[in-house]
Formats: sequence, structure tokens, C-alpha cells
Amino acid sequence: MKIAIFFGGQSNEHDVSIASGTSVIYNIDKEKYQVYPIYISKEGKFYLYEKDIYKIKPLKVGAKLNNLKEIENILEYLQDIDVCIPILHGKYGEDGSIQGLFKLLNKKYVGCDILSSSICMDKVTTKMLLEGIGIKVTPYLYIKKNGHKYLYFDSNFNSYLLSKSELLKLVKEKIGYPLFVKASSSGSSIGTFKVEDASSLISSITEASLIDEKILIEKNIEGRELEIGLLGNDEVICSPVGEIKASDTYYSYKAKYNDKNSQTYLASLNLKTLNEIKDIAKRAYMACSCKGLSRVDFFLESKSNELILNEINTMPGFTSISMYPELFMMYGYDYKTLIDKLIMLSLS
Repeated sequence: MKIAIFFGGQSNEHDVSIASGTSVIYNIDKEKYQVYPIYISKEGKFYLYEKDIYKIKPLKVGAKLNNLKEIENILEYLQDIDVCIPILHGKYGEDGSIQGLFKLLNKKYVGCDILSSSICMDKVTTKMLLEGIGIKVTPYLYIKKNGHKYLYFDSNFNSYLLSKSELLKLVKEKIGYPLFVKASSSGSSIGTFKVEDASSLISSITEASLIDEKILIEKNIEGRELEIGLLGNDEVICSPVGEIKASDTYYSYKAKYNDKNSQTYLASLNLKTLNEIKDIAKRAYMACSCKGLSRVDFFLESKSNELILNEINTMPGFTSISMYPELFMMYGYDYKTLIDKLIMLSLS
């Protein structure tokens, strides 16, 4: 079976995707599959990574590639491929874009389809959908920057044009400090800012709006950060629940990929909470029409002991230190078996 593994991509998570992609190439069963590593540059060009497939090892975030040969006609090149694995994070890879290409070419591919990818990539849309089925999400405001003013959308999607002072008043009343400002369609904590007071709110919104016009202003949740992996189509397997211990003030890009002091480990939880996490994660997975895999992130609030769903990641990291493969190793699937399961799911 011929497998094309895509990595790199045009998003701001390009470097993470290289680390994830090369990790998958390294771990896939090369005796069982013919593997074609396809690198996508930041400019959107497709290249065959020509390095000996048996000599490719997981690269660190930020590493550069050599041994690249441009693929002149990607549509023609993919004709003989049986399954595509898009290890692409962020826009143009995790938002339904490349899934649309595979669909047009009638190619099987690993992971969520066009609809679920686009829903889960957009944090605002995900929150609205999950709220509609009674799943508690992080309290938030949804705004867009509009020149020197701000377009605010309420829970009924009525819009109001606010001045800076009006926005600051609204945020203080509805959210409070500290809080988080997030670009709606971005991952790996890129475009995410922890804001301690009003003095840095506007500059954080301006920074986030360079990544996406849709901006979330979220309440800071004091509590534990928990993650669970899901694997399957109609029948879904849940991994054990992992917990994040970040040395940074929050689980930032640096904490995720460059900080050896940040740790992930098996969460110690009572059976009721474990079952509740699995139930909510499965409901969210089905509501968003997810397939193949996803990682669902939660907060367990300290004061109320309530579970709050933070986000759904349809193509979680696959680096050597990423939570998703680590969780399924705890479940009993080694990295090679996990990739094999994902390929089989794409064919069913």
C-alpha cells in the first residue's frame, strides 16, 4: 500500500508540522507500507523529501530540510497513492483545505473530513456548537477589530460597534482579569496571550488580529489542564486522561515545544470525573462530526470541580513529546500500531 505523508504547510505551525511529520515517517511500518514523504513549503509548493526513508529521524521544532525535489504536478503525482496522511497543523492543513483536495481526487485520507476540520479549527464556531448541546465551554467574548473600534457579537449574534473604552468596560464586567486573548483559528498557542490587566488588552487584540480577524477574549480558569485522545469513526476509543504541568504561566508555544521543565503525565482522577471526561469528549467528537482522531482539552476548575471543555484538536501534535501518541502508548498502542490503526480507519 502506498502512503503519502504530508508535513510542513503554509500555516504558522509549519515548524511543528515538520517535527510531527518526520516523527510519523520514522515510526510508520516501512516494511508494510511504501512511504512517500511530501513536504509543503510555507509558499505552498510541494516537494518529495528524497532522503532515504530508513534514515529519516524525528526532527526538532525549527529544523530545516534538505534533499527536497519539487513535485511539478501534485494532482498527477497523487494518482497512484492509496492513503494520504496530512500531518499538517493550522490553516490550509487542519481547516479542511487539504482534505478538500483529497476529496476531489477521491483519495482516502487519515483524520477528520472537510466539515469537522473546518468547525474545530475555528474556536468561535466550536464553542457555539458545543454550547448548543449543553457542553460547558470557557466563558468568552467574540470580537473583531474594526479600525480603531471593535465589533462585538453577543450570544444571539447581534453585533455592536464598540469604542476602546466601551470594550474595556464590557470585558471588565463580563470576563474580568486575568484573561486570555486568542486568535480564533490558530493552534500551538500561537496568537494566544495571557492578559493580566486592561493596559495590555488592546495590544494583545491587535497582535492576535494579525493571525485571524475573529478574536476570542476568554476567562482565565484556575484549575487543572487535562487532555484525552480519541480514536475511531462511529465507534470511538478513549485514551487515558493526561495532565499538563507547564512551567510557564500557561501552556504556551515555548512550554509545549522548547521547555524541558513542562511535563505531561497520567492524570490522577476519581472514576466519576474520568467517566464524565470520556462522555463529554465523545459527545463533542460526534457533534462536530469528527473521524479518525482528535484530542479534546479540558479544564477541571478548582473551586467548582466542574469540567470545562477548552478545545478540540483534529490533528494533534505527533512529535516525540506530544500528548496524543503518549496517551495511546499508555492505552497500549505503540507509535507504530497507532499509525496503523489510523490508516485502517481511513479505509473503513
